[in-house]
Amino acid sequence: MVKAAERAGRPPRTSVWLEDRAPRGGGRGGGGQPSGLDRDRITAVTVRLLDAEGLTKFSMRRLAAELNVTAMSVYWYVDTKDDLLELALDAAFGEIRPPDPEPHPDPEPHPGSGPEPHQGPVPKPGPEPGPEPGPEPGPEPRRSAGRDPDPDPAPASADWREELRALARAYRALLVRHPWLSSLAGTFLNIGPHAVAFQLAVQRVVRRTGLRTAGQAGALSAVFQFVYGFGTIEGHFVRRCAAAGMSQDDYHRRAMSAVTREPGLREAVRDSAALRQARGDGTVEEIRDRDFAFALELLIAGIETMVRRGE
Repeated sequence: MVKAAERAGRPPRTSVWLEDRAPRGGGRGGGGQPSGLDRDRITAVTVRLLDAEGLTKFSMRRLAAELNVTAMSVYWYVDTKDDLLELALDAAFGEIRPPDPEPHPDPEPHPGSGPEPHQGPVPKPGPEPGPEPGPEPGPEPRRSAGRDPDPDPAPASADWREELRALARAYRALLVRHPWLSSLAGTFLNIGPHAVAFQLAVQRVVRRTGLRTAGQAGALSAVFQFVYGFGTIEGHFVRRCAAAGMSQDDYHRRAMSAVTREPGLREAVRDSAALRQARGDGTVEEIRDRDFAFALELLIAGIETMVRRGE
């Protein structure tokens, strides 16, 4: 199907958030415009359908049937299906409530250093502001060979760890509630207002860790790529269990029973027996929560270590 932009001879659209086109009409039902619709309602129903049926089954025709309108009626409010999916992606990010910014540890950025659009789920930090005036510097911390001097980071703030944990947990929960989100987050620029608010929140947290500017993007990648992968796999597993009409524990027991009967996999099962035993008792969800919490603490400990080393 030829997209509207191509039919009009315009270049492909970069993002629905970079378009200045307002939705047609105001919901009065005149001039062929459907009554009772608006972009917010269409987006909310899109999110609900994606949650219930998944990304592969979603179509403008299916959405129109759910709204009890014709498919063409939806195009009063969006130009393409991709535009609608991008709106749904940002609406989902609106479920995360980032902490309010604290002005004292976050100096104002330089003009033009707003959030950088990104592909995928990892928020990227913008340019670091210059160092604040302070006491005379002590001995120069160790740096890796060949590394250029880096401006001193903002002083570490004691609460950055808990804020990072909270944001990581919220992002994981979002990916589990909406298994379709991980695919779209890697497809679109993800620069809607809710996604940008989340990006800015994690940037503010990483600036309070005490890491030097050169290491902040890597820290964000380590934490949020981990959360992205963990939450994506968890979300798909939860959805598969629901589709099978089974609890997660029942599905896991049945899967392990089938695996242990397979000759080619028995050795792998035996080799991992000690690891499974060390994880302790509990439901699949409880064990998974413990794994997530421990892995996140490993990453936080890694950030603390790099700060002590002056990296």
